[in-house]
Amino acid sequence: MSQFLDSEFLLDTPAAVRLYEKAAADLPIFDFHCHLDPKEVWENKPWANITQLWLGGDHYKWRTMRMHGIGEQLITGDAEDWDKFMAWAETVPHLIGNPLYHWTHLELKNVFGIEQILSPATARDIWEACNAKLQQPDFLPRALIARARVKFIGTTDDPLSPLEYHERLAADDSFQTIIAPTFRPDGALYIERPTYTEWVHKLGEITGQTIDSLDAFLNALQRRVDYFDEHGGRASDHDIPYLDFADVTREEIVPIFNKRLNGEELSGAEINAYRSFLLKELGKMYAGKQWVMQLHMGALRNTNTKMKNRIGADTGFDSVGETNLAQGLARFLDALDQEDALPRTVLFNLNPKDNAVLAAMTGNFYEEGVPGKVQFGSGWWFNDHIDGMEKQMKDLANVGLLSHFIGMLTDSRSFLSYARHEYFRRILCNLLGAWVEKGLVPDDMEALERMVRNIGYGNAEAYFLKR
Repeated sequence: MSQFLDSEFLLDTPAAVRLYEKAAADLPIFDFHCHLDPKEVWENKPWANITQLWLGGDHYKWRTMRMHGIGEQLITGDAEDWDKFMAWAETVPHLIGNPLYHWTHLELKNVFGIEQILSPATARDIWEACNAKLQQPDFLPRALIARARVKFIGTTDDPLSPLEYHERLAADDSFQTIIAPTFRPDGALYIERPTYTEWVHKLGEITGQTIDSLDAFLNALQRRVDYFDEHGGRASDHDIPYLDFADVTREEIVPIFNKRLNGEELSGAEINAYRSFLLKELGKMYAGKQWVMQLHMGALRNTNTKMKNRIGADTGFDSVGETNLAQGLARFLDALDQEDALPRTVLFNLNPKDNAVLAAMTGNFYEEGVPGKVQFGSGWWFNDHIDGMEKQMKDLANVGLLSHFIGMLTDSRSFLSYARHEYFRRILCNLLGAWVEKGLVPDDMEALERMVRNIGYGNAEAYFLKR
């Protein structure tokens, strides 16, 4: 019988074990979407303690701590770091069944060599052992990235970002990992936000022009796309709660844009028309740079108004949204495709009911010589657990081509989250190994190992770095 986190963790068959050991265990990592701060990588400063590294900014952990009844002072408040760590240690034994239980102990084992189970009884020993190691050079930010064999990191960046730390890292020959910016234009897309006109004004300042027309606005955005491309950008990313695409003309959007710049309120139909138009215009810009366009769809964000007002947005009060993606998404991709301007596109859904919709959508649009031009992204956020990842891959395999899948990403702010790639690769190998044991696929280890290496690393590298 397998023991917790032993070499056969998540691997139920001999074929799965063979696949993982021969093809997945030593693969490098291509982490094409995350929220690491490039400034932290550049400065390469040690963390004072494990709380600052592990619990700061991690809304996955914060949610479960609240569910366990931990007070906010011990989560995002001003409590001492030891007390926050102890609160997390008190929560962990109650996480059995949640992927955080696995990730927590994989990170302790893989990074710190600690195989104790975190609990109130072991918290002090683990706290002291981690903190001692965090003062060593091998535990600085760049060393953690190198030790995890990370070859590429795609950060998430506002178009207004000067990208100075990306620039510094690219010029530093002592650091081998590529850290590329990802263009995330939420400030431009969400015209209904109170901050919209201020964002547009800042866009004008950073591009050296007055934005008093839709044409000037689009020109400024193109300049920022050019700037990101010059700084190694290879992708964009978009938060899309829902997609009710309206194929509208520039002439229809001019009065809507002018109306908003003048401080007037917009109707729901005007907001949707504007966002549809801008998404399409941005898609054409990305295609011109041979970038990848990522669409993260279906998040219901900041549902707790009281807590948003108290501690801010993106702090763990988001949920799975109701979506109606099929028609709007198809119209959007088709509108770009009709103009030969559909970039390589990754589709992520937060509601698992949309799995079949996105898996099927990958077969509707193609480009000769580009395997898997439209991708069904890996199980995201509320789906990045065993069942969610396995279901995503099965649904993709059932109606598409699993062999061209670009695999896993961390979507994390933590330097410890690379264990999620191991988690995913074990699940992948277990899925394929089960098919071998059931006689559903041939016991051709050479072909299956090649498939694992491609999904685990090679497909993503080719997809994002193709020019």
